[in-house]
Amino acid sequence: MKKIMTAISMALCSLGVSAQTENGFKEVEVLDSFDVNPFLYFTYAPILAAGDKDGYNAMTIGWGGLGTIWGRTRPVVTVYVAPKRYTHEFMEKSKYFTVMQFSDTNVIEYMGRHSGRDGDKAKALGLHVAYTKNGTPYFKEAEAVIECEIMYSAPFDEKNFRNDVPKKMYANFPAGIHTLYMGEVVDAWKK
Repeated sequence: MKKIMTAISMALCSLGVSAQTENGFKEVEVLDSFDVNPFLYFTYAPILAAGDKDGYNAMTIGWGGLGTIWGRTRPVVTVYVAPKRYTHEFMEKSKYFTVMQFSDTNVIEYMGRHSGRDGDKAKALGLHVAYTKNGTPYFKEAEAVIECEIMYSAPFDEKNFRNDVPKKMYANFPAGIHTLYMGEVVDAWKK
């Protein structure tokens, strides 16, 4: 197993993955030392960010998945963004996104209740944006950050709803039917 992890580490390094050392972060090998239950990760309401130095947005998300696809050593994060959310337009234009953990419930609640169309949420919260080597936005105050390269995206299609759960969810959901974004983890770090 250790040989496999070393090979993965070397492969990630060859892809240009390196530790984000500024702001007190240290690299995390997600396939080796990710210590959060994947079934509970999104109940902690992480913050999703997409865009670049010319413009970005961030929002609270409560849905997602962690796992692997298209090879047992290809870690992925799957997130869902409704089309009427301001972040959706950044996800559509971006090659990368970040998912960040905060324990400060004020950040989580504010990011979830306010739109970036109406003002600078980071400034209102006293957060400082920084950018990964790929130009992906994240906040210096985050406790953990995962950067992903978008591999696949597709809007949910009502005709494919197989039971009442999604039908009931979208019966009166004004933000529209979500788009799925699957991103390969290219870097991860935590404080």
